[in-house]
Amino acid sequence: MKGYIFIALVLFFQLNFALAMDWKVLHEKADAATLNAAQEQAGKEPSSKEALYVLGLVCLNQHQDAQALDNFNKVLAIDADSIEGQWGVAEVKRRQHKTGQSQEMLEAILKKDPGFSPALNSLAYIKYRQMKLEEAVRLALRVIDKGRPGSDTSNYVRALLIYGGTKGMIAHYGGPFSKIVNGTAVLPNIKKAQSIQPDSAGVYFGLGSFYFLAPAIVGGDMELAKEYLEKAIAKEPLFADPYVRLAQVYKQAGDNAKFEEYLNKALKIDPGNELALDVKSGSCKFICVGGKE
Repeated sequence: MKGYIFIALVLFFQLNFALAMDWKVLHEKADAATLNAAQEQAGKEPSSKEALYVLGLVCLNQHQDAQALDNFNKVLAIDADSIEGQWGVAEVKRRQHKTGQSQEMLEAILKKDPGFSPALNSLAYIKYRQMKLEEAVRLALRVIDKGRPGSDTSNYVRALLIYGGTKGMIAHYGGPFSKIVNGTAVLPNIKKAQSIQPDSAGVYFGLGSFYFLAPAIVGGDMELAKEYLEKAIAKEPLFADPYVRLAQVYKQAGDNAKFEEYLNKALKIDPGNELALDVKSGSCKFICVGGKE
């Protein structure tokens, strides 16, 4: 009898291991795939949660969030316990500004797997938007501290960008000591991300934002800001945030027509974009050069 129980347990663990997806490998695969190739593979393997997950990731990378959600829901239809599929749905909800639902799902995922980098980054983004900056830093550091082998490349790079950008916000709202300690952490982390993924829209956005927001004495440069933000838009035309910062660059240069044009483009892509609404309202919570402090 004990022998049968032992065999049953072995089979159970083997089955669960077989059901588990290697998310790091799949994220790397998605970063290297075209949309057509991912669609073709998912068409060949409609019951493969791996193929569907990769297609969902490729759609996310291209900001085709509705299509991404459809594929992540298909993953969950095959395996309701898949944390990868659950994270995909939570990430789409975050992008749709359904923050409460997304946060609840992400926290549940991290209880199951505290080291799941995609969920750590998604929750860090939420905390950043909520101005819970120290929490955002801690979440990003959990990804960074694992090193590149502990994550896929893109999530490691995203963590560096979140960390650098959030440190900049902390420096902005802090005193002189904070500006030195936190402000000096911004560019090195963005540059590290650039050394890993030089052609990333996120990296271009991070660099463009730094050169726009930083005082000239520590490297601020409006021409470089414009160059990198234009590169971010060219790389990912449906990524709304670079349009907002580029609009601000034009406003700083005195071109109000271009300011309105690019701000409206951002809001057309993403009507609920927090950065665009922040600038449009004039509240400048996320920092405006020449705006409210």
